[in-house]
This record gives sequence, C-alpha cells and structure tokens, in this order.
Amino acid sequence: MSKKHIINESRNTKKPTTDAKIRRAVASDPDTFIPNAKWFAQARVVLPENKEAVTLRLDPDILKWFKHHGRGYQTRINAVLRAFVESQTYVRD
Repeated sequence: MSKKHIINESRNTKKPTTDAKIRRAVASDPDTFIPNAKWFAQARVVLPENKEAVTLRLDPDILKWFKHHGRGYQTRINAVLRAFVESQTYVRD
C-alpha cells in the first residue's frame, strides 16, 4: 500500500465534527470575540490613511524575505516599520 493511499484512507476514517462541538470549542476559547448588536451599534467606520509613494533601498535579503511570504509584502514592511516607530515613541515619552 502506498503512503499516499494510507494518508487518504486515514482522512476518510476521521469522525465528522458536529456543529454543537464546534460551538462549544468556540465558546470555550478565551480569544473568541463574537460581536453582538450593542457592539455593532457603537461601531464606527475608520478609513485608512492614504499611503505615500516612496523609493526605498532595502538589502536584497530583506526584500526577498518579505516577498517570499507572498502578496502584501509592502504592507508587512509598513507594519514592521510602524511597530518600530511606536515602540520608540513609548520609550521616549
């Protein structure tokens, strides 16, 4: 029997998870947040700030690492830079 056949066979023997089990698991997860009507009533739309186009020179290995993780690499670079700036702001204030 091939390895591929064994893997497929084990997937087919797995018991299906019921909706009730999934709901219990979600309810017991401390990180679960389920917005209610009050939350939606107080919610507000926040539009992102416009980005500014710049030319930035990066080390090739740094750029390769961000690009390797797929689409949105420029957004991830921005997030890393923002986290650094915010950490420095708190230290100096």
